[in-house]
Amino acid sequence: MSKKELRIKRANRVRLKLKKSSNLRLSLFRSSKHIYVQLIDDSIGKTLLSASSHDKSMKDKKLNPQEVAFKVGEIIGGLINDKKIGNKIAFDRGSYLYHGRVKQLADGVRSKGISL
Repeated sequence: MSKKELRIKRANRVRLKLKKSSNLRLSLFRSSKHIYVQLIDDSIGKTLLSASSHDKSMKDKKLNPQEVAFKVGEIIGGLINDKKIGNKIAFDRGSYLYHGRVKQLADGVRSKGISL
């Protein structure tokens, strides 16, 4: 199997476990330069909220990648609080290990009082 096939297989394994529950899903995509996060409601198949390191508020700041991930987590956590979404939220890390930028993003969301 190629690296791409193995990565897709890992991501599907993680998502299958999350989709069995009726929780909202906080999905993340991590590239070499940026990090993107979306709050998805799988029951209706819609993205409710999104945030990324590509946003205008993040452009002018000179931070290392882990600090950027933490700030993006704080942004999405603030948006969730503003919308008063009280449902349980499951963290979908995809095929990425819970380490480094992925962990910092989750910690940023939790710093706003959201339980993952």
